[in-house]
Amino acid sequence: MQMKKLDDRVTVAPQITVGDIPAIKAAGFTVVMCNRPDGEEVGQPTWAEISAAAEAAGLATSFLPMSNREDAFAVMDEFRRVVDEAPGPVFAYCRSGARCEILWMTAQANA
Repeated sequence: MQMKKLDDRVTVAPQITVGDIPAIKAAGFTVVMCNRPDGEEVGQPTWAEISAAAEAAGLATSFLPMSNREDAFAVMDEFRRVVDEAPGPVFAYCRSGARCEILWMTAQANA
């Protein structure tokens, strides 16, 4: 699983599977955040599948799907709230990790 640490609070990654949840938990993350809409690609795990596995492992979850920069502005306040209130690092994913990074940058620039 590829990951990119953006700061001490947020790490981003490409699409994950249910099988990745134990490694995410073991790495010390406390929240799994999805920034990818369901149904973008055939075979993509649904948010319901990922969130159920994450919650069963004791992780908090957040679903902030976005498709473009306008969506990033729409969800950036909630993104900041989730990160600020998380008891530890947040693991965010989308198709490639790029949207998560755009959301993080948008939230930083508009703080």
